[in-house]
Amino acid sequence: MTVLKSFFASAVLSTLSTLASAAANPLSVHVLNLQDGLPSPGVNVTLEKQDGENWDMLNSAATNEQGRITGLYPEERGLEKGTYRVTFKTGEWFKAHKTSSFFPEVPVIFEVDGTVSHYHIPLLLSPYGFSTYRGN
Repeated sequence: MTVLKSFFASAVLSTLSTLASAAANPLSVHVLNLQDGLPSPGVNVTLEKQDGENWDMLNSAATNEQGRITGLYPEERGLEKGTYRVTFKTGEWFKAHKTSSFFPEVPVIFEVDGTVSHYHIPLLLSPYGFSTYRGN
């Protein structure tokens, strides 16, 4: 019983820690594989900000076991208005899973206008298609 209580307490603390991190960071992403209906752990994701005609790299990370990156925006920076690009390296992920795919990467370009404090970008993914939207 003590082991079960310790396991439950650990799970609750881990979840609370993840939620606190997500609430503190203004940008999160989530990747779900529509082929099997499961999260996609290990997808490499980059974040860039547009500067004129150039893109400045801000951060990169890989999705966790739940297919999430709860804090993609650099922690040392405040969220600035502007145009951003999140690129999901889907071709690498499918290749690692021995699956053919059509899209080597999925770039999502979006505008931060300062009206909300948190942006969430889910990616619904299959080898030959994808969908994304502004989540919350």
